[in-house]
Amino acid sequence: MIKVGLVGGTGYTGVELLRILVQHPEVDLKVVTSRGEDGKPVSQMFPNLRPFTDICFSVPDVQTLCECDLVFFATPHGVAMAMTPELVAAGVRVIDLGADFRIKDTEEWSKWYGMEHTCKDIVAQAVYGLPEVNREAIKTAKVLANPGCYPTAAQLGLLPLIEAGLVDEQNIIADCKSGVSGAGRQAAIGTLLCEASESFSAYGVHGHRHLPEIKQGLQNANSGNAVGLTFVPHLTPMIRGIHATLYAKLKDTSVDLQALYENKYENEPFVDVLPKGSHPATRNVKGSNYNQIAIHRPQDGDTVVVLSVIDNLVKGAAGQAVQNMNIMFDLPENMGMTQPAMLP
Repeated sequence: MIKVGLVGGTGYTGVELLRILVQHPEVDLKVVTSRGEDGKPVSQMFPNLRPFTDICFSVPDVQTLCECDLVFFATPHGVAMAMTPELVAAGVRVIDLGADFRIKDTEEWSKWYGMEHTCKDIVAQAVYGLPEVNREAIKTAKVLANPGCYPTAAQLGLLPLIEAGLVDEQNIIADCKSGVSGAGRQAAIGTLLCEASESFSAYGVHGHRHLPEIKQGLQNANSGNAVGLTFVPHLTPMIRGIHATLYAKLKDTSVDLQALYENKYENEPFVDVLPKGSHPATRNVKGSNYNQIAIHRPQDGDTVVVLSVIDNLVKGAAGQAVQNMNIMFDLPENMGMTQPAMLP
């Protein structure tokens, strides 16, 4: 059994991670932390977990966490980098669902996240946890940077085209929409029901902190060469889900794009390339760790349109983190996540 700790168990990502972990046959959940809820049963805050755990929240304590085999961080940026060095020194493996270790250029990270990065040596050794790209490195990772939700949907949708050199990599558009849970559980006017319901809006058009993460992944796929990416996120009046509509200009229109994607992802347990002409919907993956992808070439022209959908809280966060844990501990990759999506 893997002795697991969770730092930051009160947000939407935290409870989604708990929902998966309490059903995982190889997980022994030892610690769930929250400074504000210290001593309160987790099931009191999240009644859906009542039949599954009687653990209580506790104040984060590094010494207690050092007794775990693995610690997840589902915390705001800046928290994981303060505690990770001591955990790593004690032989504890770390999966950060936040952004502290995702971007290798720490100066770039500081520009987007508004604080100094204090853990540059850990960033250098951290593995970016996109299994479809870094599976071998994930197996031996001591510190794993779990990808963001938008970056997961966008990269999985675009990587086959970039790797094959099939598109103009200087003119890529990622037009992405997210459910309100992507903004987190904290109170904010913009995510109140009366503000977000029956409305649809873009945000962060001038620049969003997920932009450098997406570009980093695409540039790695492009042999380290720069890519030109326009990324526009949108807030949609639904609770969970991401729909990424991705556009690029083809250099070669003779390539069978359907076959390209099917071959790329044929052995990936959580990437589902739909039949030609399909239109994936966020409801198809709700509550699951699946990414559904469809490829289109409108009017048989030179523009390729890739549709990529995920649940932002599962494949975009908690599910992908557990998928990475399974890889790190040499378990079946889909262990604890074999249930289909929820409908309706």
